[in-house]
Amino acid sequence: MSSRAITYGEGATLSEYGEDYLRRPREAVQCFETAFDTWMKTQQESNHMSSRGLLPTVWTKDNQDPGLVRSLELDVAEAAGLAARAVAVTGAYIAVAGFGLIDPISNWSLMSSPKAPLAPRDIRMAAANIKGRLEAMLIDARASADSSLPSFAPAQLHPVVWSGAAAHWTAHQYRVAVRESAEGLTVHWKTKLKRNDVDDTVFWQQSLSPGAPTCGKPKLTWPGSADDKTVKSMRGGLEPLAEASNGLATGLNLTVRNVTTHTRDEFTEQQAMERLAAYSFLAHLLDQCTIERAE
Repeated sequence: MSSRAITYGEGATLSEYGEDYLRRPREAVQCFETAFDTWMKTQQESNHMSSRGLLPTVWTKDNQDPGLVRSLELDVAEAAGLAARAVAVTGAYIAVAGFGLIDPISNWSLMSSPKAPLAPRDIRMAAANIKGRLEAMLIDARASADSSLPSFAPAQLHPVVWSGAAAHWTAHQYRVAVRESAEGLTVHWKTKLKRNDVDDTVFWQQSLSPGAPTCGKPKLTWPGSADDKTVKSMRGGLEPLAEASNGLATGLNLTVRNVTTHTRDEFTEQQAMERLAAYSFLAHLLDQCTIERAE
């Protein structure tokens, strides 16, 4: 039908995932294909031309054991759950008018519904393309491992930072990925310190400022003596790291988080990686701090 087309986006870039990571979704897609083909042996297969866009594209054949069919359906559902991330990595979505972009693996069961947006051929074609795309990425990853060029893997950033960015990064929404990481780190620490009563910049300024904590305003402090100098040869040494982290956290909030929230200027992949790396460094520093609360 003219309103349906399989679109294969650019998916993830080589820098995002290593060889070990890519091998797992490829194996998961292979398991999904096996479970899907086994279940399809119990189903009558149709297509959108035959169903005229109004009927299901699969239904159970006559004289099938209902218990066996249910068991095979659950096998497909479990395999689909394991393989679903492969679609986001490769960008292999199906564009359907009225539905938008559909993940063919996660939504395989829609074939059994009236006005089914997917047909068995769509599922098979998408799964084959995903495996081919992952294989190509594996080949590139092996070549990259042998290269003398340094590599950078966003997925290995601090987990709080990367968890906020991951879903948007694979869709190449770099500005949104950075914004979600920035807000995610702030929410993470606001929750730990129970400080949802202030704006983000004020939160960092108060939580990392010198002095003792007060009631309802705990502090993040660098472990050890506040008089300890990091580099004694630099005119008495550097500021204590807790105070320096205050400037880093506040500066990132003003120059990165606010910019990504209040503007729509898109980032390049390189620009986004630099900003995520800065937040990852801050996140690791904060993990080393101790929380001090007023008695």
